[in-house]
Amino acid sequence: MSKDGGAPRGPERRRQDIAGVVLSVGSVTAAELAERFAVSLMTIHRDLDELARRGIVRKHRGGVTAQPSGVFESSVAYRLKSMGAAKDAIAERAAELVEPGMAVMLDDSTTALALARRLPGIVPLTVVTNFLRAVNLLAREQEIRLMALGGDYDPLHDSFLGVSCVDAIEALNVDLCFVSTSAVGGGFAYHQEQRIVPVKRAMLRAAARSVLLIDHSKLNRVALHRVAPLSAFDRVIVDDGAGAEALRDLEEQKVAYELAAT
Repeated sequence: MSKDGGAPRGPERRRQDIAGVVLSVGSVTAAELAERFAVSLMTIHRDLDELARRGIVRKHRGGVTAQPSGVFESSVAYRLKSMGAAKDAIAERAAELVEPGMAVMLDDSTTALALARRLPGIVPLTVVTNFLRAVNLLAREQEIRLMALGGDYDPLHDSFLGVSCVDAIEALNVDLCFVSTSAVGGGFAYHQEQRIVPVKRAMLRAAARSVLLIDHSKLNRVALHRVAPLSAFDRVIVDDGAGAEALRDLEEQKVAYELAAT
């Protein structure tokens, strides 16, 4: 019997449950998981190795985490659970910039996905994205011309990346581009994953206007790779949970930003 009750779980069911725990709490030790699921440490480490291989969690000495760092991005499953109210507020404000008839490009961020949920009310539109979740969300919208950017599928981000994705972007010219990044500080937008950077840069080049969507938890932070200077964006939208120091940094960098009310 497992400590959660019921019959013992098979390996795949147990791994799904382990992933659920880690995604819920952010970080946990291997010993805690072994006790919770009434299995050996060796079994837990095998499960965590498989979850790490799938890009769902990241192992570290003694445990596992779903949280991002300056070098590693969190999985899309974790990001979907994080800062939901802030992302909705940012998306609501961003939607006000979209007008019927526009061509709009969305990156593979969960904040852009929150915006995608609002686009069926602003039609007709052309929407271009490399985010599989956004494609699935908008695929049945009759008044949205949906253009899916191909490339190499990346399960960590549930999106398409790589040279062929960049080539597809470079063949386009859109009215508005909405992107998010993992960190903003010192006048730059940053991301941990090198393979993400060229795709986001190509999106900025393909747009007449670009908007950075960023929740307050990402301000005054840096990550491994610079994506672009904040001057590359026509506007930055951040939720009103941003502190005075973080906003002062944007003001010192002469960044045009707006606060979205949560």
